[in-house]
Amino acid sequence: MLQTFLEKKPLYYDEIDYARMPRIYEHIRSSLKIPKIIHLIGTNGKGTTGRFLASALYSLGFDVGHYTSPHILEFNERIWHNGSNVSYEKLNRTHEKLLSLLTSQETESLSYFEYTTILALLLYSECDYVVLEAGLGGEHDATAIFENIFTLVTPIDFDHEAFLGNNITAIATTKLQAVQNGAILAKQAHQEVYETANEIAKKKSLIIKRCELYLEDEDRKKIAKIAQNNVLAPYLVENLKLAVAALKHLQLSYEVQDFDNAKLFGRLSSLGENILVDVGHNTLAAKSIYDALKENKYILVYNSYKDKNYKEILKILQPIILHVEIIAVEEDRIEKTEKLQCVMQELDIKYRTFSHINENEKYLVFGSFSVVETFLKGYRG
Repeated sequence: MLQTFLEKKPLYYDEIDYARMPRIYEHIRSSLKIPKIIHLIGTNGKGTTGRFLASALYSLGFDVGHYTSPHILEFNERIWHNGSNVSYEKLNRTHEKLLSLLTSQETESLSYFEYTTILALLLYSECDYVVLEAGLGGEHDATAIFENIFTLVTPIDFDHEAFLGNNITAIATTKLQAVQNGAILAKQAHQEVYETANEIAKKKSLIIKRCELYLEDEDRKKIAKIAQNNVLAPYLVENLKLAVAALKHLQLSYEVQDFDNAKLFGRLSSLGENILVDVGHNTLAAKSIYDALKENKYILVYNSYKDKNYKEILKILQPIILHVEIIAVEEDRIEKTEKLQCVMQELDIKYRTFSHINENEKYLVFGSFSVVETFLKGYRG
């Protein structure tokens, strides 16, 4: 029922009505019970940071929700509750309840992401904590209208420039304007992010602290052990640090085992011995992948959205690429194959069309959630 309803809503929009979500929330807010929300904003690492934190809070005995997006294979990957994805039976019941709160005009006008955000909050009404991940934005994001207790800021970099701005200061400003009651900053690649955070903190009389200020020697020892136990790539360790800083901010004690089984699939995840998949799709993700894998070489199974800087992404990954195999993805946002091929010719990267996996070769599947989804549905095994 919910899935049929959502299939009628477009996933992406050329323009966004920023007034719609606040207006509809005001109409139904008396019917919603909002738990303690920890808001997650940034460009990369929101999903894994959120899952690290939510899993640890659940292990510590709290009732916890984690709202993330997009999904890879199934919609309910977006709505995690106390250790597992919420069942479609429960989602459908919550969907019926939400339809009863909204007018038909409101139901029709809400975007896919806006509707599912409200749906998640309605489902999470009895939680102690909800880790709420923003979509592509910041101050105007659907998740930003809900009252939160503090904000976590993952690395900010170039992405979605058409909506967020064409330089780091503009992008950081758009995202950091979402901070309501203080924030913790992950390690940033751009000094402009720190400068923007300082300006916004001063302007709004907020405390915005760097993640490292929360971590003591004992925390670093625990983080190293968690990373070892879970075989975390370097960029995932940075996300783990931010989650630990959030626990310290909440004045909660934790142990290494509280992070067991906290990895989120699709982030340098292994499929057998010779295949790695990662849903990253921008230059910052490419740099993180390169840093994690630079000792080896891989066949890159790849495709890209039109609005991504795929030339720069391929340049970053080129030292670890044996050759590229272009996987066909049926989606309007995907770049034309001829344009990808022209860029690879320019970079002197050998390429071919992807058809099958050779068990004697190492593969990296990378480029977006859609690339990984297509690979898993059509070619896995």
